[in-house]
Amino acid sequence: MINVMGIRLSLHPVFVLVMMLSVVTGRFIELLTLFAIVFIHELGHASCALLLGIRVTSIQMLPFGGVATIEDRGDLTARKEILISLAGPFQNVLMIAAAYAMNATGMWDGQFLDYFISSNLIIALFNLLPILPLDGGKIVQALLSIFLPYHRTLLVTYKISIMFSAMMLTYAFLPLMRGQEMVDLSVAMMGSFLLYANIVDYRNIPYRFVRFLMNRDILFSVHASSGSLAQPIISMPAKPLDNILRLFKREKYHMIYVMDKHGNIVGVLPEQRIIKSYFDKRT
Repeated sequence: MINVMGIRLSLHPVFVLVMMLSVVTGRFIELLTLFAIVFIHELGHASCALLLGIRVTSIQMLPFGGVATIEDRGDLTARKEILISLAGPFQNVLMIAAAYAMNATGMWDGQFLDYFISSNLIIALFNLLPILPLDGGKIVQALLSIFLPYHRTLLVTYKISIMFSAMMLTYAFLPLMRGQEMVDLSVAMMGSFLLYANIVDYRNIPYRFVRFLMNRDILFSVHASSGSLAQPIISMPAKPLDNILRLFKREKYHMIYVMDKHGNIVGVLPEQRIIKSYFDKRT
């Protein structure tokens, strides 16, 4: 692991193993090229995040590509997350365009050019699949967070990710189901990795939701400085705090109107009061 400008750069152990195997099989140049393509893809995410004022904590090279981890302190809006997610595949588009331009001028041709172009295309399209932590999964999550409460967004996006990961795994073993001996090991490995990761993350949704609540102070500051209106939430006095908090939206500040059984408003509480009561109750 190395640290560059505060960003931790690391290789997943399985990725290191794959690189070592590539030396044995004589495919090291191809894998090195793939590594460079993926790294530029991730640098696209990191550069876009930094330009938008979002801190990048780490970049890790995984067996199926790479993951740039960005810090969400409550200031990562859906629009910013979509732009950051699209910045990676955009780098692949630029590299494909550059390769075609070099081919048109006679500077580059042959099989390696075809490999470079197809690798960029595959990486871009693969990363746009609606599976977390891929770019497509992040885009789906960001779009859903505009319309759905954040807790519901987490549930839906991880279920989508699990479903598509399972479909990828099924696709890898289709030849075996048809009586053929060949199995796409790369797709099977990626599908297994993503399926396992999303099942684990689905179970950890409560912890991610707590982290979301802890970062709500920044959102209050943004809304207070802009003078934007708070989104109301109507609640009965006996309604559990968990149920109220699960109605919070990612980019909305909420005021909770407590209503009695006769329909009269008996109290108005800012969301910080509800969050504080929730954490006081947990301690």
